[in-house]
Amino acid sequence: MSLFNRNKSAKSNQGALAEIALNAINDGVIMTDKNGIIEFVNPAAVTMTNISSASNALKFSYDTIIKLESKEGRELSEAENPLTNAMKTGQALEPFRGSLIVNHSDKRIPIAISVLIVNSINQERIITFRNITKELQEEGEQTEFISTASHEMRTPVATIDGYLSLALNPQTATIDERARGYLSAAEAASKHLGKLFQDLLDVTKLDDGRIRPNLVPAEMVELVKTITDDYLPRAKESKINFTFGSNEPGTLGTNRRMEQVVYSFVDLNFVREILDNLVDNALKYTPEGGSVYVNVRGDGDRVLINVTDTGIGISADDLAHIFQKFYRADNSDTRTIGGTGLGLYLVKQRVEAMGGKVWAESAFGEGSTFYVSLPRITSAEYEKRMIAVRQQQVQEQLARNAMSAPQPAPVAQPVPQPAQQPAPQPAQQPAPPVPPEPTEAPPANTPQPPQPPQQEQKEININVNGERK
Repeated sequence: MSLFNRNKSAKSNQGALAEIALNAINDGVIMTDKNGIIEFVNPAAVTMTNISSASNALKFSYDTIIKLESKEGRELSEAENPLTNAMKTGQALEPFRGSLIVNHSDKRIPIAISVLIVNSINQERIITFRNITKELQEEGEQTEFISTASHEMRTPVATIDGYLSLALNPQTATIDERARGYLSAAEAASKHLGKLFQDLLDVTKLDDGRIRPNLVPAEMVELVKTITDDYLPRAKESKINFTFGSNEPGTLGTNRRMEQVVYSFVDLNFVREILDNLVDNALKYTPEGGSVYVNVRGDGDRVLINVTDTGIGISADDLAHIFQKFYRADNSDTRTIGGTGLGLYLVKQRVEAMGGKVWAESAFGEGSTFYVSLPRITSAEYEKRMIAVRQQQVQEQLARNAMSAPQPAPVAQPVPQPAQQPAPQPAQQPAPPVPPEPTEAPPANTPQPPQPPQQEQKEININVNGERK
């Protein structure tokens, strides 16, 4: 056998083995060309998508059999669908959690889906997805345990904190300065522990689905400015320059407004939590004399918010992990700064729940910039949705008024009585003559009918000891 034939035979065997492996795995695999036209579907993908056969899917677009919802059950628009973006742009997609809408059914399967771009002339796309139902169940059990433990620990921690506050209050206790230092350290530790338990509760509430984003239309420039203005006094106290509406450092208290007006569909409480964490971190990790600036702008079909600081920065190794739960950069600069390791995880969780994306750019010793990208809506859509929100508010107010209004007393309805049958009447007898009524009072000596004997009344006195006299 020639070398060419041996190579050809080896490649053929490799292709056969690869196909056997793809047909045997439990993960769904779909390969398309660069335009998204399906070229291969393995049996697991056929089963999960509920299509009749792999051959029937060939030459169709991938989105005819893969339809996604967010893990919160919200329909994903084309702009916020990560699978659509990856297929169009040719950029790889890291595992994204969502729900697969099963064809010809109302069933939803929780999946983790990713896209790999083949480095070849045809630039094929390989879509892989797997059922994560079991993983979610295990995570739910862990979340329930953390939530329960955090809730139970809040009460004793609050009690400890309360007693420490009383001990440190000069009006309630007298202690020497040495003891005050010990108690102050203990109080700071108890407050840190309380913050940790609160963050754990906040994280688990969204993880286990107890809270869902309440999306409303909002003008983002004004919203972000209103929230970040609350940090001006703290920035002034820390001698940090704080600027809104610019990517350049400015003087303290300078709030230059951008002329651009951008709208999004967001949860107002989530936006506040996100900005509270990002701005708080920027101020904590920026030394005296540094700068923090916040900016909001439209970026195509997205709203882009950035929080930039001139602080200590983040190393490249830490940058890849900062959004993980409980992760904190470990260096001499961060050890002295308190934190729970949950703030940025909470930011990522809240942003993704609103169909957004968060990332950071930083270099150690050169400051950091955190970006939040959210779906953008047009001014016409904003007005349309605001009308719907106002109508809903009016309906809710009317319902509350109706519930609080006094209700009229119910009117008693007459109970129907059964028809009475006439009783048989006896034969009529002649009535006796009626004596004439007396016209004057009877004489005094007229006998009266006997009266019942009167009970003899006895007076009973009870002394202070409860005895009868």
